[in-house]
This record gives sequence, structure tokens and C-alpha cells, in this order.
Amino acid sequence: MGAPTRRRVLATTGGLVALAGCLLGSNSAVDELTVPETTPDDDWADPEWRPAAGVPSEDDVTTTTAVTGLEIPWDLVFAADDAFLTERDGGVRRFDAATLATDAELSPDDGELLLEAADLPDRSAPGEGGTLGITAHPEYPDRAELFIYYTVADGAVGNRVVSYDLESETLEAVLDGIPGATTHNGGRITFGPDGYLWVVTGDAENPALTQDPGARAGAVFRLTPDGEPASGNPDWGTDGDRRIYTLGHRNPQGIAFTPQGTPIVAEHGPSARDEVSILRPGGNYGWDLVRGGPDDPEYGSYAEYDDAMPPVVNTGPETTWAPSGIAFYDGDAIVPWENHVLVCGLGSNALYALKLVPDGATLEDGDGVRYDAPWLDDRLTATAYTLFEGEFGRLRHVEPGPDGSLYLLTSNRDGRASAGFPTDEDDRLIRLEPASSSAA
Repeated sequence: MGAPTRRRVLATTGGLVALAGCLLGSNSAVDELTVPETTPDDDWADPEWRPAAGVPSEDDVTTTTAVTGLEIPWDLVFAADDAFLTERDGGVRRFDAATLATDAELSPDDGELLLEAADLPDRSAPGEGGTLGITAHPEYPDRAELFIYYTVADGAVGNRVVSYDLESETLEAVLDGIPGATTHNGGRITFGPDGYLWVVTGDAENPALTQDPGARAGAVFRLTPDGEPASGNPDWGTDGDRRIYTLGHRNPQGIAFTPQGTPIVAEHGPSARDEVSILRPGGNYGWDLVRGGPDDPEYGSYAEYDDAMPPVVNTGPETTWAPSGIAFYDGDAIVPWENHVLVCGLGSNALYALKLVPDGATLEDGDGVRYDAPWLDDRLTATAYTLFEGEFGRLRHVEPGPDGSLYLLTSNRDGRASAGFPTDEDDRLIRLEPASSSAA
């Protein structure tokens, strides 16, 4: 046998345990929320960054289709001179970042197919699963390493995070045994400003798992690039996974950080009730016992559970965002958008810009929707502005570019598009650049 190829090499840093933590039983109800045995100090402080002052508008940007003809793109990350993009039913493509910033109507073949689907061992694509999140090592290109979250089928459906060394073309498992299903696979990964790898996982259609700290479902992980627990993580007890930072999530698909390094997560709710949360270490975000306010007809109220960490946004039982990828825009190229949290909406076919201000502060709301119910997170108050509603269809992710522009990924060929989509151009990577009137 010749030298091992990337198709055959997968270090066994952790075997696939797709059923780990399933002792609670499928879809069993939980009576109380799980809390860690020891919790790190919460270093929350009021924002040092200036809360967003402007009211964002579609007129602040010009839009250009940078790449057309993609097949259900899922994630995008810029690293040095490169841009890496995943396609849910495919693999990983690499584009030149400068080309994406200047050219239009590129085809997928204008990039490099770095990894095919078959290059990822045991890879499967049931329903909403497949090749999902991607990020690059913080020291890229000196450490030429990518991290990829994808769905596997090796006796059972699960999810796995691997590292990929671009020089040796080898893969190593970093986080394995993540429960999977046709939906609710989570999948977004990123490196935080603390240098740790953050991973969000879904409940794999089994809500009870989210209250089991050994199940690896419905959780936010914080770990080293080698897959070890990050220093200072909560202690979830003997059977808990020390790599877990928070739990009680339903299907998070977006994670970003404030300029002070505080993590923000967006997740899909049940029949609306979508949420954006400012995470606290060791926090339990309530699923599936808690999911709303005191007037919610189906779920418990955050106000009634001391152990539940409330979100800054809960859209309520009547409004659906279906949030996916998010970004904190701290660039100054698009001035009115500065310091807003941008949230991509799938079912809502929209981009949301969230203004976050210390509770009680007064800033111009414009025509935004203010989330200030007393049972929500009292550290910050959010106002949401709706942008591009219905213009591009389903939006999967938003990513800031190196030059301060923004990039949107559509998801119109995933079988769930509304009337008018997909178009002949779908799926697309759309570049948002400052209009002359919005520049400083």
C-alpha cells in the first residue's frame, strides 16, 4: 500500500459515539434544568465598544453577486489571502479573497475544490446534514490548518469536527460523538478571540439530550485546537463533558463575539420562538423545558426558572426568523451598520441587524422592533431591523470580509425555498459594499 491519502487518514482521537448520553430516552420530558457543579466567574462588563448609533438601511450598501451557481453553500471564512467555503452536499472550496472582493459572477470553478465530499471519512448528508461549518486556525497560514464540521453515518447518524492539514493533506478528529439526525445538527464553528475553538451542536431531534452534559447535543463547546477542554470551562460533574461551555440549546447555527470577546449565539426555536443569546459560562438556555415569557401557551417561562438563562431576543410564538449564521459587524466601512449583530434568516428570507444597548439606555430605534420584556436578559436590550426581506431568498450566513465589506450566502436549493426561488443564479455569494452615502 502506498502513502495514505486524505481519504484514508483519520486519527482516532475519539471514536464515534452517536448514541452517547441517550440514557434519558428519546423525546423524554425533563423535570429540571442541569447546572454545572462549579461555574467560572462571569466576567460580564458593560460594553466598552460604542453601542450602535445609526439606523441601518438597505440604501447603505450596494450588492454584487460575487459567485453564482453554488450548491447549497453553508459556511464561509476568510483567512489571510484565502476564502474557504463549504457546500452542504459537497465539500470545501477555496477562493482568492482579493478576487471575491473585486470580481462578479464568478463560477464555483473559479475557485479550487480543495476537498470533495468523498474526502471526508464516513460523511453523510441526510436531510439538513452534510458538510457544514468551517474555520481556519488563528495562525493561518503559518499553521495551514482548517477545521470542518460535517455529518457522518458510521452505524448511526452523528456529527464530527475534524482538522485538515493543507500541507500533509491529512485529517484528524477533534470532536467526535456528536449526535445527529436529518435536522437539528447545529454545525457552526469558529475560533474566538480567546484562541479557543467554539462549536455549536443541535439537539438531533431528541430534546432530552440537551439537559445531559455527557450527550454532546444542544450545547456550545469551547476547546483547544487539539480537542481538549479549554482552560476555565465549567465542571459538569463526573459524567459531563468538560469541553461544554453552555447547554440547553435547541438548534444553534450562529455564533459570533462582541469586541470584548463575549459570545453571542442564535438558534432556531420551535414553531417560531427563535432566540439570540449573550452566553454566560455554565449557562443553561432552557430547552426543552423553557422557551418563552409568562404568556407563552406551550412552554415554560424564563421568569419562573432561576436556573434558565434568558436570551436578549425571543421572537415569540407568532414570529419566525429561522436564524442561521451571524456576525458582529465592528468594521467602519458601512458606518450605519457599525456595532450591529447581523443575523441571517432562512424561513424569513431576511437579514436582521440587532442594535444592542445597555439596559435602560435610550438610542434611536427608527422602525426597529425593540425586545425589552422584563423576562429577557437584563444586561442588554436589543432592537431588530429587517433588511432585504424577500430579495435574496433564504440567507444561510453572513461574514465580514478583510476590507470591511460583508458577504451573504443564500440557501435556495435546499428544498425549502419560497415562491420565486431558486433563481437561475442560485445559490449565490453576495458581496455588500458601502454605498457612497454611507462611507465615513
